[in-house]
Amino acid sequence: MDILKFITAGSVDDGKSTLIGRLLYDTNAILDDQLEAIQRASRKNNDGTLDLAILTDGLKAEREQGITIDVAYKYFQTTKRKFIIADAPGHVQYTRNMVTGASNADLAIILIDARKGVVEQTRRHSFLVSLLAIPNVLVCVNKMDMVDYDKAVFDKIMADYERLTDSLRIKQVDYIPVSALKGDNIATESPNIPWYNGKSLLSFLETVNISHMTDNQQARFPVQWVVRPQTDELHDYRGYAGRVVGGTFEVGDRIVALPSGFSSTISRIEFAAADLQTAENGASVIIHLADNIDISRGDMLVKQAEQPMVSQRYEAEICWMDTKPLDLNQFYLLQQHGKTTKVKIQDVVYRVNVETLQKSTAENLGLNDIGKIQFKSADPLAFDSYIANKANGGAILIDMRNNLTVAALMITELVD
Repeated sequence: MDILKFITAGSVDDGKSTLIGRLLYDTNAILDDQLEAIQRASRKNNDGTLDLAILTDGLKAEREQGITIDVAYKYFQTTKRKFIIADAPGHVQYTRNMVTGASNADLAIILIDARKGVVEQTRRHSFLVSLLAIPNVLVCVNKMDMVDYDKAVFDKIMADYERLTDSLRIKQVDYIPVSALKGDNIATESPNIPWYNGKSLLSFLETVNISHMTDNQQARFPVQWVVRPQTDELHDYRGYAGRVVGGTFEVGDRIVALPSGFSSTISRIEFAAADLQTAENGASVIIHLADNIDISRGDMLVKQAEQPMVSQRYEAEICWMDTKPLDLNQFYLLQQHGKTTKVKIQDVVYRVNVETLQKSTAENLGLNDIGKIQFKSADPLAFDSYIANKANGGAILIDMRNNLTVAALMITELVD
């Protein structure tokens, strides 16, 4: 079975947690003790039915206020596929939480309240989905029961959202009219919406094609560890352990080690004491080379004909996650895979108003701000653009004074 990782996002009270709770409830993915806890809970819907949002609102503050504050992860599976759900908070105050939850998603579900249509938070969430290069979006127009399942309402929201995505990096958008509270089009097709001929939410999730979402065709292998047992029986053993984050490697491939530029040939690929001919994207393996060249943790192996950008100066989109604002006079640590190096942010190119999507000049960035920066690193770094290869185009910034992660970076291009 493959795994579909998806995130849900929407404005406060759009019904994200209820939709996930309904999906889990209708697919029998709730444990008996969880169901008993829900039945004992004081929170009920207006019609006296169970408030399924409790399944994902795990924090006390979330239950008290009826909002989502932190990202809640839920897991379930059907006979066709396994799923990891990230229920993300909708308020601008928790932008950093949404960015964290969406960073590894294959699909984003954007909820829109049928009564309100496309609002500012819809634009903000869609912008973040585009920023994080999530290629597929499913728009669930929720609370259709509160507009009498009116097709005209659904059609207008579709038209409004399509105009919004014209300026965003989103490859594919699908639409489903639902009622999370009533269960319409969640696990099964709803008889209350006869004008809709598409799939239910569950059927869509089970069948959506996710193979095209990973376009990392160029071979990348960040070295996580140099394996040197130095025992009598393995006296000459030297391997490089890591995970392939793009393309494939085969025995006999001519490779280059970056940033040094030394080249060699793959002599062996090892996985769990067995030899492989090929290591595909996502495989965790040990690669052996024909030559003993200088390679350390944080270096990267690439095919000679498929080399990434290697530079000390880059431009990157950034999400600032710290309560202390970005300081242009301070050095930060950048971590990419297993490599850590000191960097200096040289310029804030612009800040994005995530409500209006307008860009403006800025001297710094504060908590939850999105923008673009230029930085210089102490050591050469091997990056692909984030759009081309998310796994090799992303990094984090760390405050050297307290070792806290302060920002997420999405590399866009080299700086001359």
